[in-house]
Amino acid sequence: MSAEPRLAEVAEPEPAQQAAPGTDQAVKETLEDYTLRFAPRSYRRWTPMVVATTALGGIAYMADFSIGAGIGLAHGTGNALLAIAVAAVVIFVTGFPLAYYGARYNIDLDLITRGSGFGYFGSVLTSVIFASFTFIFFALEGSIMAQGLKLGLGLPLWLGYLVSTLMVIPLVIYGMTALSKLQVWTTPIWLLLMVGPLVYLVATDPGTVDRFLAYAGTDGDGGINTASVLLGAGVCLSLIAQIGEQIDYLRFMPPKTDANKRSWWTAVVMAGPGWVVLGALKQAIGVFLAVYIIAEVGASAAPEPIQQFKGAFDAMMPSWLVVPLAVVLVVISQIKINVTNAYSGSLAWTNSFTRVTRRYPGRMVFVLVNLGFALALMEADMFSFLNSILGFYSNCAIAWVVTVATDIGINKYVLKLSPHAPEFRRGMLYAVNPVGVVAFVAASGLSIAMYFHALGDALQPYSPVAAAVIAFVLTPLMAVVTKGRYYLRRSDDGVAEPLLDEDGNPSAVAYECHVCRQQFERPDVAACRTHDAVVCSLCLSTDKVGDHVLPAGV
Repeated sequence: MSAEPRLAEVAEPEPAQQAAPGTDQAVKETLEDYTLRFAPRSYRRWTPMVVATTALGGIAYMADFSIGAGIGLAHGTGNALLAIAVAAVVIFVTGFPLAYYGARYNIDLDLITRGSGFGYFGSVLTSVIFASFTFIFFALEGSIMAQGLKLGLGLPLWLGYLVSTLMVIPLVIYGMTALSKLQVWTTPIWLLLMVGPLVYLVATDPGTVDRFLAYAGTDGDGGINTASVLLGAGVCLSLIAQIGEQIDYLRFMPPKTDANKRSWWTAVVMAGPGWVVLGALKQAIGVFLAVYIIAEVGASAAPEPIQQFKGAFDAMMPSWLVVPLAVVLVVISQIKINVTNAYSGSLAWTNSFTRVTRRYPGRMVFVLVNLGFALALMEADMFSFLNSILGFYSNCAIAWVVTVATDIGINKYVLKLSPHAPEFRRGMLYAVNPVGVVAFVAASGLSIAMYFHALGDALQPYSPVAAAVIAFVLTPLMAVVTKGRYYLRRSDDGVAEPLLDEDGNPSAVAYECHVCRQQFERPDVAACRTHDAVVCSLCLSTDKVGDHVLPAGV
């Protein structure tokens, strides 16, 4: 076959070479939720609102209450609310282009990252960072649930940690189909239990609002302080990587058409960057409840969501109902978010492992790996040094998300140096693209040095700002310096059918992969180097000798 193969339609495949180890398992497992690959139109049966509700169900976590409480207790209400607002604006602005690309082209954040400045292997760095995000927040939510189980059932914390870890395994096995049902049915109950106590406290005791607004914190006099705002914002910005979990659901959006464009955009904005609106409100509620608990119980219990809601329920319900309802709220919240953490984390680990080793061991292996990391953090009592972990982690997360968002917004649409349509297939991308990798490494490295006082105490609070600014400046600068030459290893994938249909949506034309003999839609396949046939993206990833991978070319 020539070095520049081109197929007008699916050819009768020649006898396939032996599939790479793990290919059969990969096919069976990934066809449930299209792990590691483009999500085809034939699988995306949900309406925009169902996808949005499922995605928003994943942000039912209680960590926001702890984060808000921690910032408020340290820096006072005024600084905390400003910090929350600053972080929310940054998260919304950077999350919008990522959510749009995920929903429009039906790929997850790792696949977006590959073609948005990092390259085929370069994005392994960010996959590991995203996987770390999922087990850090799994551990945080598991710790909160263990506190609830200790209060309600008397379980020791170590046993509560184990229960909160093991209970999500059956729920996360089946991917999007099971998760969508879980999230849709539990969301109304969760909203009622979360909002009800707050409304009751404000309505029956307006003085709680005055105490909340006047709270000065332990580190200041109640005045607005730039360093306090930025330190608080840095902790909140650790949640910037949450957009990756939102995209794990948004990639199942239906095609955008004239008929559904209003609901499509509403769903993308609401469940994409819009998640941070609810997240910021929860953080503010966490400050409010912490101040209320300080007045009623004492400061030691204020950062714990189970104690916050126990105190709030205690003001409005019979005593026999308080603890059970508080425990129910915590358990529902933990399940809703931790099935998402376990699911998204397993995708990130599997994606990295498959690219590096060219073997697909099965997603469940990495569900267990992710849960193992999370359990270790819980047993190490990560809850007691929460803000330190999140403040450090936020530097890496900010550098990654801002780099990818800048590549999409500036390099693709303004400079036009980055290819407009996303690319993720092996053979089409360079192994490493210096545009994203250099920007990310420089931004995260310098900001982490600042965070650990390497550049002086005065600059330490500004580490999240440095991460964002450096990534924002270096990403287009590197694209200009390299003239965009490292984005595509080749521009022609050897298949005549266009990637996009007349509406700009990924084409639904199906092809048979001649390695695994399964049908895949146009964006997920490329021509084979050695056969007059096509190969799917995952079989390309697991091709150990590169027989199927197209050579560098036009």
